[in-house]
Amino acid sequence: MKDYETTDIRNLCLASHGGSGKTTLAEAMLFNAKATSRLGKVDAGSSVLDYDQDEIERKCSISLAVAHFDWKGKFFNLIDTPGYADFMGDRMAGMRAADSCAILIDVASGLEVGTEMAWQQAERANLPRIIFINKLAKENVNFGEVLEKTLERFGTSVLPLQIPIGSGSSFKGVVDLVAEKAFIYEGGKVREAEIPTDMKASFDSYKEKMIESVAETEDSLTEKYLEKGLSEEEVIAGLKAGVAGGKLFPVLCGDALSNTAVDLFLDAVSNYLPSPKDKPPVKGKAPSQDKEVTRENDPDAPFAALVFKTVVEPHVGELSLVRVFSGTLSAGTEVMNTTKGSTEKISQVFLFTGKERSEVEELRAGSIGALVKLKKTGTGDTLCDKSNPVVLEGIEFPRPVTSMAVVPRTKGDEEKVSSGLTRIADEDPTFSTRYDPELKQTLVSGLGELHLEVSVNRLKRKFGVEIDMVKPKIPYRESIHRTVEVQGKYKKQSGGRGQYGDVWVKFEPLERGSGFDFVNAVVGGAIPSKYVPSVEKGIKEAMQTGVLAACPTVDVRATLYDGTYHSVDSSDLAFKIAGSLAFKKGQDAADPYLLEPVVSVEVVVPEDYMGDVMGDLNSRRGRIQGMESEGTLQKIRATVPLAEMYRYSSQLRSMTQGRGTFTQSFSHYEEVPREIAERIVSETAREREEER
Repeated sequence: MKDYETTDIRNLCLASHGGSGKTTLAEAMLFNAKATSRLGKVDAGSSVLDYDQDEIERKCSISLAVAHFDWKGKFFNLIDTPGYADFMGDRMAGMRAADSCAILIDVASGLEVGTEMAWQQAERANLPRIIFINKLAKENVNFGEVLEKTLERFGTSVLPLQIPIGSGSSFKGVVDLVAEKAFIYEGGKVREAEIPTDMKASFDSYKEKMIESVAETEDSLTEKYLEKGLSEEEVIAGLKAGVAGGKLFPVLCGDALSNTAVDLFLDAVSNYLPSPKDKPPVKGKAPSQDKEVTRENDPDAPFAALVFKTVVEPHVGELSLVRVFSGTLSAGTEVMNTTKGSTEKISQVFLFTGKERSEVEELRAGSIGALVKLKKTGTGDTLCDKSNPVVLEGIEFPRPVTSMAVVPRTKGDEEKVSSGLTRIADEDPTFSTRYDPELKQTLVSGLGELHLEVSVNRLKRKFGVEIDMVKPKIPYRESIHRTVEVQGKYKKQSGGRGQYGDVWVKFEPLERGSGFDFVNAVVGGAIPSKYVPSVEKGIKEAMQTGVLAACPTVDVRATLYDGTYHSVDSSDLAFKIAGSLAFKKGQDAADPYLLEPVVSVEVVVPEDYMGDVMGDLNSRRGRIQGMESEGTLQKIRATVPLAEMYRYSSQLRSMTQGRGTFTQSFSHYEEVPREIAERIVSETAREREEER
């Protein structure tokens, strides 16, 4: 890697709906820049960037991939991100590291939900955007119609800079509105030509709109335009300023698969999208303070970088992908991790293209590279100069919404499974794993069923263990309806010293969420005070296995008010057993019932799907709490029993053609309807019988 000025760097993220051709475009960019000697194909499994086995088999991107190359004196750091919602976390990580974003639109499919979501995420990240309308070599496509819908959805700041020459089998190039030339692609080569006669009127119309849009971005340009018009240099300068300021979103077109107009796309990125130097200083906070600090995008400024992705390789260890926002990071230096409050020794520094890496001496401001074998550093952490500490803004990843239980296929693999799942969670912040001692299940959580399936495949491939995913158990609870007073008596005589404990306890229901309350109301020494804690312990232990479905019992007050003891045979053990007997008898007599966890659900969907989604939530015993607008979408708030949310992510995507998203969080427990409770109790009894 030769030295590049910060002004010559372009950090570009590719984002869109799955299947729009992001990776194919990236492969064509690499090929045109001579970073690869052949044009990688996703369908053929020869892609440089989709190199993971799951990606090759599924023919789609699952993780973000980075690549670097030189194009006409500009140094590109390219980030190819997944398009499917299950892997949205990597798209958000890629956008955090980039300075601008290319939004792809499949002209055959039109404006799809993943593309709309990518646009919204880029907007929230305040990234300048360029649009590439792809796949113009497909049959029966309509560029004008797709462009019109793009203008309707994303606003009049969307600005065509090219129009296609033909479509389908007759697509052969584009007319560039700025250069006022046609570019014809034949036999893998490009030639400049005059604008086709039959396109002159269309060209003039688009050209006039383009110049007007550029002129409207600045008052000084507006005045020049009205007085004498704008020169090509003024149009280009106005375009660049408008794009950097988020006032203009250029539209280009082509066909990545046939490598048509990809070179012009590279030129446009070079000419119109900002370098790191064009971006404002990056903001952060002083460690342990609420004081804002900034870092200039300058190699001579104090060093500050963000880890935006962690990759776990079984034989290599962890690779940390970093974006250097300021200063210079050199191999052999020691830096501070201000997120964790630790130090890290930088042994080696790499640049990546797919899985291929090349060692370099340093990473300068604006660079994207990789570090190896960092001890305590993870995704979202800040690395910086020890003498100038700063904590950069991290990455806000979506929370997992789907959970499954996992079971090792081979007995004795539990430890290997646990270790492997933990490593996968380190790599993917949208994936989590935990063991639930109550349910006696290992649970994995992610953004959807596909996300979990891919994670399980990685476990097998990277760590050599296989697991099955099963439906997770529901953490039900039990409680009581009525107040009862019962005796718990334990008496055992078998020669020698016996066991004797006798208690009277009143059990009464408490308000939901109260937990357990124990009251000692014994008077007159009916039970020596030293045995009272044992009674409480016995009740608490018995409460962990209720009488209905062996679930923990909650929201109960136990008042110990009487009993008897034996001066010789009484003991802590005897009173503990007496307490547990009293609870079991009391719960049985107090009209016990089941409680189920209820989650708060927020579903965001286009208005067209609201009726279907609300009907589905009602069928899941959900209660609609309210609705509100969120941009062009509607947010439905509801409470739904957790048991009814199994595989909801797949159902929601099916109902909304992938346009719906949701989040859920625990809300409260409430009583299970009697007929459902009876089914749960009988199923639990059958399972316990089978386990014996």
